[in-house]
Amino acid sequence: MNKIVFSLFAVALCLAVGQALQCYECTLGFGNMCITTQKTCDAGTLCFTGVGMAAKFLEIKMKGCLEITKCNQTENVNFPANSNTTLYKMTKTCCSTDLCNSAMGHPHLSAVSLTFATISSVLMVKFLM
Repeated sequence: MNKIVFSLFAVALCLAVGQALQCYECTLGFGNMCITTQKTCDAGTLCFTGVGMAAKFLEIKMKGCLEITKCNQTENVNFPANSNTTLYKMTKTCCSTDLCNSAMGHPHLSAVSLTFATISSVLMVKFLM
């Protein structure tokens, strides 16, 4: 009976670790104001924080999910879109743990949780054998 309970616990732990990445999303913010919501990202994306400067004095911020290939790059945002007139430049920096793109910049415990889950799973498997 104990082996069944421990097996179910190990399977549940592995499923919990395999959840999709959670990120904060802010479509457009100015200065320190960026209204955020939580979003579940698709596969192949990471959380990002974008910081840009418009007219050389207005700080613009964005947050959300971003394709891995577009991470850690600076892009020009033109207006109108097909012109050569740069409205602002945005540098998007990515991170890979749940809610790592928070406004506060504090580290989150997702890496600790993942480490704990991995070690627990290994110990469970060893115990069951």
